[in-house]
Amino acid sequence: MGLKKRSQVTAEFSMSSLTDIIFLLLIFFMLTSTLVSPNALNLKLPSSSSQTTAPSSIRVSIDQDGTFYFNEKRSSPTLIKSQLRDAAGDDPQNTTVTIVAERTVPIEDVVKVMDIAMQLKLNAILATEVE
Repeated sequence: MGLKKRSQVTAEFSMSSLTDIIFLLLIFFMLTSTLVSPNALNLKLPSSSSQTTAPSSIRVSIDQDGTFYFNEKRSSPTLIKSQLRDAAGDDPQNTTVTIVAERTVPIEDVVKVMDIAMQLKLNAILATEVE
């Protein structure tokens, strides 16, 4: 008796479709990574249409030359922390630091003062000009 064998199904996987998908993903990530810029924060100095005043006991000013002033007296960035600590005294939660910075001051200087205020648990506000 001459019986024919049935054709056997071989378990093969076509790699061509997988390489197409990987290639498309590679192109997608290459294109989207060029759209993401490392300087994603577009910071503008604030301005306000209303004039709201907050009780301020301490004033830190920064001029365009990078000179720091603590309550209108010239200071340095290294002395600001100790001066803020001394001025806050025993009640840092009720002490407010007003940061007055000119428009051309680098934002790093402003953030430095805000970081010091946060470390000392002081309230910090940024002074704005009326539009």
